[in-house]
Amino acid sequence: MFVDSYDVIFAAGPDELQRKFRVFGHRVVFSAEGFCWPDQRLVAKYPQVHSGKRFLNSGGFIGFASELSAIVQQWKHKDNDDDQLFYTRIYLDKTQRTKYNMTLDHRSRIFQNLNGAVDEVVLKFERAKVRARNVAYDTLPVIIHGNGPTKLQLNYLSNYVPTAWTYEHGCSICDDDLLFFSDEEKMPLVYVAVFIEHATPFLEEFLDRLTTLNYPTTRIRLFIHNNVVYHEHHIQRFWEHHRALFPDTLLVGPEENLQEDQARTMAVEACKKDPECDYYFSIDSDVALTNPDILRILIEENKQVIAPMLSKHGKLWSNFWGALSPEGYYSRSEDYIEIVQGKRIGLWNVPYITQAYLIKGSILRSKLSQVNLYVGEGMDPDMVFCRSIRDQGIFMFVSNRDDFGRLVSSSNFNTSRLHPDMWQIFDNPLDWKEKYVHENYSKVLEEDQSFVEQPCPDVYWFPAFSDKMCDQLVETMEDYGKWSGGKHKDERLAGGYENVPTVDIHMNQIGFEKEWLKFLKEYIVPVTEKLYPGYYPKAQAIMNFVVRYRPDEQPSLRPHHDSSTFTINIALNRKGIDYQGGGCRFLRYGCTVESPRKGWSFMHPGRLTHYHEGLPTTSGTRYIMVSFVDP
Repeated sequence: MFVDSYDVIFAAGPDELQRKFRVFGHRVVFSAEGFCWPDQRLVAKYPQVHSGKRFLNSGGFIGFASELSAIVQQWKHKDNDDDQLFYTRIYLDKTQRTKYNMTLDHRSRIFQNLNGAVDEVVLKFERAKVRARNVAYDTLPVIIHGNGPTKLQLNYLSNYVPTAWTYEHGCSICDDDLLFFSDEEKMPLVYVAVFIEHATPFLEEFLDRLTTLNYPTTRIRLFIHNNVVYHEHHIQRFWEHHRALFPDTLLVGPEENLQEDQARTMAVEACKKDPECDYYFSIDSDVALTNPDILRILIEENKQVIAPMLSKHGKLWSNFWGALSPEGYYSRSEDYIEIVQGKRIGLWNVPYITQAYLIKGSILRSKLSQVNLYVGEGMDPDMVFCRSIRDQGIFMFVSNRDDFGRLVSSSNFNTSRLHPDMWQIFDNPLDWKEKYVHENYSKVLEEDQSFVEQPCPDVYWFPAFSDKMCDQLVETMEDYGKWSGGKHKDERLAGGYENVPTVDIHMNQIGFEKEWLKFLKEYIVPVTEKLYPGYYPKAQAIMNFVVRYRPDEQPSLRPHHDSSTFTINIALNRKGIDYQGGGCRFLRYGCTVESPRKGWSFMHPGRLTHYHEGLPTTSGTRYIMVSFVDP
């Protein structure tokens, strides 16, 4: 048997191959396809076929050695002449076809040529193995040939056929050829290139994660391209705090006026020119890398080009494509959703990766040495990159064997706000939680109620906000500056009158109302249902506001009931440091809470039972966040 070498998959073994060959009853069998190539003028000379592919393809044939030897002996041409035309002429010669008892595999029983037949071939999952099934002829070919422009489909099939990935055993080839390193000082040298090409939420956290990578910083060379003026202060802060970790860092700011493709070229060329650069790791600012072992894991996979699988939280948007359209753009592969959702775990040969990937330095200095990886007329740098890699015959892999992190959404990021990350609770809920929710909040919902205190009857106290949320909310309110006067007349209210007025700013004044209601629904409702069994909150609230207490402004608040089913009251700064005095007294129970903790929330019934007052602030400024829930 003869087959092409680099674009063929064996789907079965020699026993099945010989059995199917014997069924033909011919001495020589060539594969067949739907195109008459390379000479279309020969179409009329082909025998008519009632079912199946009519034309010979020389990428695969099988036969007895004596007949094949006699056929090959007729070759009198040059090495670079067309072998398919040579075999075609022999086949079309009826005398020779009869002499050698030749036929074509019209129905793809042995040979499956993909060109012109991609839609006929699907994966068939059998017990502990996978076959490529031709649905047009209901056959299971032994040899899959990715002839012509079907290399990407062949790559897709190779992720499964015959046992690369099965439902029974998962990925059977993922642990082949792994690299392992034991000597920290001899770890590969990695050029890490960071690209901040547009305003991105949670960039401060992104930069800090670079310092927590579980990889020796002496083996990292850092490059940062920041094309956003807004982020200059984030870069400056990072550099001031961590320059000792990355002393050889190259920072390229917006003043350099480098286009994205130029910046990416500059970074990758540095690795190309350094013979000691073992790997090049490119990462965009909208990647939240939560796995500190990412460099080790990707290097151990020992692939020429590999990306960690990343997606937007709760969405199917990811950093890879499973297939391409005929025009070279996104097309959804059959397995895309299950890979993104982690229902199929493995190492996947794909046609497109972006936002984070690792490239071997040796490949950059060999196959890619003369290739411009990012600059292309009328194309985005990521499209140019992937096309360049594919054109060089280099495979790109994406791994979802580990949880590497996620993609951050930047589409609704408004940098005109003082702290725009605060508004990201909808678009980036996990990043928002990590930054703004108290680190011990989740323990409130556990069976052990040690993180929930009850200082007064039916008054609960639990951690809610992080210090950053407290600080940024206060700073946002002070930056807005339009504090109410603490008078009964209040045009912000529907009736224009406040019975128990405070010096405050409402959430809707700073455009934070829907974000605040989302916080109530996601983080306050679960606590309420746990602490007040049998009550199911609607998480509706009209009165949501930050109160400011000062000795010379409004030091305290007279006894009152709240117009709510229950109220939450979150301390936004620290007693004994930011202010003195303050606290809350529940008159009916003769119970006082004098030392509220920053970021912790009170929760108590609003009407009827919990008549309360705000105790005087004697010095400094006290801030609290109040919400009247389910009025």
